[in-house]
Amino acid sequence: MRKYFAPVFMFAVFEAVAVTLWLTKDNIFYLFNFSYIGSAISLGTFLFIRKYKHARRIVQLLVGLYMLIYLGLICNENMQIEGFWYYLFTGVFEAATIHYAVAKIFGPLLFGRGWCGYACWTAMILDFLPYKVPSAPLKKIGWIRYITFAISLVFVAALFLSRVGNIERIMFWAFIGGNAAYYIAGIALAYAFKDNRAFCKYICPITVFLKPMSYFSLLRIKCDKDKCVSCGKCKKVCPMDVDITDNSRKRENGTECILCMECVRNCPKDAL
Repeated sequence: MRKYFAPVFMFAVFEAVAVTLWLTKDNIFYLFNFSYIGSAISLGTFLFIRKYKHARRIVQLLVGLYMLIYLGLICNENMQIEGFWYYLFTGVFEAATIHYAVAKIFGPLLFGRGWCGYACWTAMILDFLPYKVPSAPLKKIGWIRYITFAISLVFVAALFLSRVGNIERIMFWAFIGGNAAYYIAGIALAYAFKDNRAFCKYICPITVFLKPMSYFSLLRIKCDKDKCVSCGKCKKVCPMDVDITDNSRKRENGTECILCMECVRNCPKDAL
């Protein structure tokens, strides 16, 4: 039963967050929200252990669609980075600020960029495209992410400084427009670079939070050097160009790892 420790552990972590926020915020929604996400992630981890090939895609759809459609479109919550800035400016620890704290700022200290691999509703769509393995090395244009990061901050700051009325409605439409822009840019980049994850590597502003925190992640894929035969298959199937055979935290593109487990699934010697 030890091999099922991972799904039990992930469920316990999210359930602890769910109960803590429910009791501290006196809002049962948080109990439902994080229990649901924890259950979805635990299910995916369980299915992966059972060698079901679509395990990660199931989690992506369960969590991604929930956050995009239910939280975003139905509950009118801007779960993009603009929503995070909005709640910071209002001084309220709710919705997007809690989401960012758990999934993208402090959470990566535990599970790295697992958000990108299992929950992102942008990547959920991009992973359906045909270029699952990049055909060229990582390009040195990752600086673009800092521009999109700054634009999102300046946009929300300008709304507050201008004292614009009905800002909540503006944030909802910003969520709609922002998602449309992300999907268009992501699909265009995927076909231009023949890489489904080009948007994640070069444009996505969330990685400004994720990359430095995931460097210290407790959950990491490691290589058993005694089993590894240096076949190179793990590097060929990695969508993020990570040298997973290097166990150091300074490994090539190490903070790009999204824990998709393609390397683990394809290793012929179970060395990962």
